[in-house]
Amino acid sequence: METKIVPIKEENLDKSALEEAGKVIKKGGLVAFPTETVYGLGGNALDEAAAGKIYRAKGRPSDNPLIVHICRLEDIYPIVKEVPEAALKLADAFWPGPLTMILRKSDKVPYATTGGLDTVAVRMPGHKTALAFIGAAGGYVAAPSANTSGKPSPTLAKYVTEDLGGRIDMIIDGGRIAIGLESTIVDLTETVPVILRPGYITKEMLEKVLGYVETDKTILDDDAGQAPKAPGMKYKHYAPKGELTIISGSRENVIEAINQKSREMEEKGKKVGIIGTDDTIAFYRADVVKSAGSREKEDTIASALYRILREFDDEGVDVIYSESFEESAKAGGIGQAIMNRLLKAAGHHMERV
Repeated sequence: METKIVPIKEENLDKSALEEAGKVIKKGGLVAFPTETVYGLGGNALDEAAAGKIYRAKGRPSDNPLIVHICRLEDIYPIVKEVPEAALKLADAFWPGPLTMILRKSDKVPYATTGGLDTVAVRMPGHKTALAFIGAAGGYVAAPSANTSGKPSPTLAKYVTEDLGGRIDMIIDGGRIAIGLESTIVDLTETVPVILRPGYITKEMLEKVLGYVETDKTILDDDAGQAPKAPGMKYKHYAPKGELTIISGSRENVIEAINQKSREMEEKGKKVGIIGTDDTIAFYRADVVKSAGSREKEDTIASALYRILREFDDEGVDVIYSESFEESAKAGGIGQAIMNRLLKAAGHHMERV
C-alpha cells in the first residue's frame, strides 16, 4: 500500500484535501491526523472492520480500547446510553481540548472499537485540522496514537511515516504537535470520577469543575495491588529502542550516578543517552545528552519527552538514563502525566540513589 502524505496547516485548511481524507475513512480506510496532543491513527469508529484495521496497523492488542473522536458536542448522544451532568460540565470547561471521558456505550458503537468493554472513550480534540477532518469523515473517528504499538507516540508526521508508512492510506501532516502527551482520561461511570490516565487537564483542574476526583492507583505504580480499570493501562507504552532507566534521588546523587553508569556502559561499547533538564545537562558526560526543558515550566518537558525518545532511536542510542520527575508528580499538575509516561517507557525500571 502506498501512503499518501498531505500537508494541512490549521491556519489554512485545505478543504479539498480534508474531503479526500474523509472519503478514505468513509470507505473503511485509515488516516493519521494531527491533534493538540499527539498524532492519531483514525478509522471509522462505527465500523468493526475499520477498528480491526487500526489494531493490525499498529500491532495493538485488540482488548485495548480506542478513543472515539467527535467534532460537535451533540454527536456524543447517539454513542452513549446517557450523558451525565458531570460530562456536560467537563465538556463545557474543557472541550474542544485534551480530555477523554469514559461513558456507557450505546449499541451504535461496536465492541471492536471499545476493546470488548461496555464503555466508550470519547474526546473532542482542540485542533482545527482534526475537527475539520472528523467532520469530513462522518463525525465519528476512532483513533489511538499513530505509532507502532509500544513505541513513543509521534509528535511529528515523519515518525508516523516511519512507523506506519505503507500500512495506512493517508497521513495529514500538520507539523509539530503542541502539547506532546496524550489526553487526560477520566472515568465517569463510577460514583466518583476517576482519572485513569493523567494529562494536560490535571486533577486540580477537574476538581474545580466536579469537586472531588479520584486518581487510579496504577498511574504511578505498576504493582498497586489492584487490576487496572482500563485494558490499555496494563501494557508497556512509549518505549524507545534503547533500554531506559530512571534515576531518582537528590540532584547531586542523580548526576553522579548517571555519569558513573554512563561510563560503565560506554566501556562496554554501548552508546549512551541522558535525559536531563536545562539546569543539569552541563554536568553530564555521555555520547548524547538532551535537555527535556525546565522544571519551572513543566509543559516544556511534556512537549519534548516523546521527541527526545524518538531522537535517541534515530541516533542509535543503546542505553538511556533519565532524571526522575517524582517530586513534580507528587505535587500534581502535568508533572504526574510526565512521570506516568516516563515510567511506562522504562517499564517501571527506576533506581533510587
